[in-house]
Amino acid sequence: MKINTKIRYGLRTMIEIAGCLDPDGILQKDIAKNQNISVKYLDYIISALKLKGLIMKVKGTGSGYKLARPTAEITMLDIYTAFEPVLVVQCIANETYCERSSLCCKANLYWKQFYKQFVDMLANRNLEQIMQETEDDCFQCV
Repeated sequence: MKINTKIRYGLRTMIEIAGCLDPDGILQKDIAKNQNISVKYLDYIISALKLKGLIMKVKGTGSGYKLARPTAEITMLDIYTAFEPVLVVQCIANETYCERSSLCCKANLYWKQFYKQFVDMLANRNLEQIMQETEDDCFQCV
């Protein structure tokens, strides 16, 4: 299983925004610079995070982005699913995908358990916990 770039950059963006204490938020260009993400690619990341309701634009001229909820209420599952649904194997997401789904498929049970454990792992980890594990000086707002 490989976590794609959108999800990885999404987490980095969320950490960057969460680390900003400026009431006007952090500008997209500063996130791009601090995280070494192109502004064009960051447009997609920011859009997905806004659509999911994880971040919001602060009102006013020269304002940036802030979290829409406290860090303790934003899970890694929220961030992950801002970009993609959790999909381990096709037959778990769509039982009509595989003809063996209606039969007794012994592999199916393993994949269902794997999926549940993965979702639980993402859901049980929040942004506050992730932030606590990082060095405070890495995420200062510019």
